[in-house]
Amino acid sequence: MAQAQPIRDLSARRGYHHGNLREALLEAARQLVAERGPQGFTLTEAARRAGVSPSAPYRHFKDREEVLAELCRRGFALFGQRLQAAAAGAVSPAEALRRMGPAYLAFAREEPGYYAAMFAFQPVQPSEEATDSAKDGPFEALANAVAGLLPKDERNPRIVALQVWALSHGMAMLERAGMPQPGSGAPPAEAVLDSGVTALLGRE
Repeated sequence: MAQAQPIRDLSARRGYHHGNLREALLEAARQLVAERGPQGFTLTEAARRAGVSPSAPYRHFKDREEVLAELCRRGFALFGQRLQAAAAGAVSPAEALRRMGPAYLAFAREEPGYYAAMFAFQPVQPSEEATDSAKDGPFEALANAVAGLLPKDERNPRIVALQVWALSHGMAMLERAGMPQPGSGAPPAEAVLDSGVTALLGRE
């Protein structure tokens, strides 16, 4: 009985009818991934939450892996837009990079379904379209900001950008796992990330 309400709410909110079945299913899957993780749902559950028959998903998706692939693609696209928007208008590469940290953590908090799918699923053979879009994606935005801060030919900005990303991802995952626990006296995740990136770049 407790699960019936989200099903009705989703169908009403999306204005479900045959024409937007694909979007309704993706929204249901995104919610389920946020709640249970990428491996914690079935297409049957997504169909139930979207208010359609168990066979309905197969009109648009071969299997759950194809659903996760689309969530992964959409997640990275939105993630890149958020990082680029955060850096837009910055007066210096240092300010651009500093703005990206909170934007990164905010995305992980606000879009847990996308974020979990992004880092749990990678297509075996990325499409040409996905490869091209990655050039303007989150890593490129980060690498461009880092490149503006490093002396030329001293350090590879793409390696440093990957290190910054690893630190950001680690903070996001620790926070998602509830660590450190509230009340422990630890500083906010944004402050820890900013301090770590500053030390990584060797800047005061």
